[in-house]
Amino acid sequence: MRFYSLKKKPKVYSLIGVFAVAAAAFAVQLNTSAVSQPVMAVVLILCPIACLVILSAAFVRQLRYNPYSYNTIYYAAFSLLALFSLISEVVVFVGVVRYATVTDVLTSNLVGSLSASARNYMLFTSPFILVFSAALCISNISLIRHEGRRPVNFLGILLSVLMIGGEVYLFIAGYYYTGSELEVMIKEILTNLFACVYLYFECMIIGTIIANIIVTRYEPSKDKDFIIILGCGLRKDGTPTPLLKGRADRALKFYRRQIEECGKAPAFVASGGQGPAEVISEGESIRNYLLEQGVPAEHILTENKSTDTYENMLFSKEIIDSVNPDAKVAFSTTNYHVFRSGIKANRVKMHPEGMGAKTKWYFWPNASVRELAGILTEHRGKQILIFAGMAVFYVVMTVLNYKA
Repeated sequence: MRFYSLKKKPKVYSLIGVFAVAAAAFAVQLNTSAVSQPVMAVVLILCPIACLVILSAAFVRQLRYNPYSYNTIYYAAFSLLALFSLISEVVVFVGVVRYATVTDVLTSNLVGSLSASARNYMLFTSPFILVFSAALCISNISLIRHEGRRPVNFLGILLSVLMIGGEVYLFIAGYYYTGSELEVMIKEILTNLFACVYLYFECMIIGTIIANIIVTRYEPSKDKDFIIILGCGLRKDGTPTPLLKGRADRALKFYRRQIEECGKAPAFVASGGQGPAEVISEGESIRNYLLEQGVPAEHILTENKSTDTYENMLFSKEIIDSVNPDAKVAFSTTNYHVFRSGIKANRVKMHPEGMGAKTKWYFWPNASVRELAGILTEHRGKQILIFAGMAVFYVVMTVLNYKA
């Protein structure tokens, strides 16, 4: 599968299809007297299957059209949620059929299971959360030992505590209620809303991890005219840090392999401005390093005005467009930074293919958390809309479950 091989932008039909399937299932569920038990059983199983197929197909189409998109995160994450729903329905159906009657399986099964799906998903993924949290803590401890006790180096530990705390709360208080029916319903609504918040951010974490793994492991096609190297900081003497050197080396590896395979030498765009504590710009430092590695000077262009990733892409695009507006472009950065860099490139109407350089194991998890935080601060309107829709869904399902 090649990125950018689908020219037509995927429509929202996939999400409309999911809602249509859910609506049909609810219609059948609310009219149990008019539907035979075999038909109901088929609906309960086919509903999550249809959602899984629709979301998975949308995920593949999104990768082919443009992998560096928030839609990639959402399709990946909610495909896993649909898979979990399918597994849950099959387990419940088989279990109750084995020990009870078909009627017991069908009674309020769909609404009840959907109203509790966020809580059940939290419990189902608790092993992943525990392993992920432990890895974050271990990496943060190593990071603090190597780089000192800066507040940002405690971010992973804080996130681990919050994730495990949410799981513990759900185990302790999420399934036991006392009081009148109204009080119990209100408590369950609040618990489901808490689980909804947890579910949304867990989906964002998992979706971002999946998206970044895919774009990091992807090897750009060997037909590029330019390779952008994103700057990230220098030593006191103006030479590249190991992190920046890794980005340059990854670009050099691609550069040499493309020459070997097709005889075409792409030009480098060394991108990065000069920070207040840097003796030269990051772009100049990258240029000097490339020259030391034997790259001809005429194969290197320098961008030295940018102060962040967005400006890296914006100013590099201006340089590239001045030479060849139709150029095919790749960019090199650190592995945890590929997906978000691609999003920044899209914002400036550039669609390059990314490549990721490896970094030290203890740095990657904490840096990935910071990247996720950066992603969450953008496209807030879309995120609020999706989260609000999820919250309304769980409130409605909880109320319907009590009214059934």
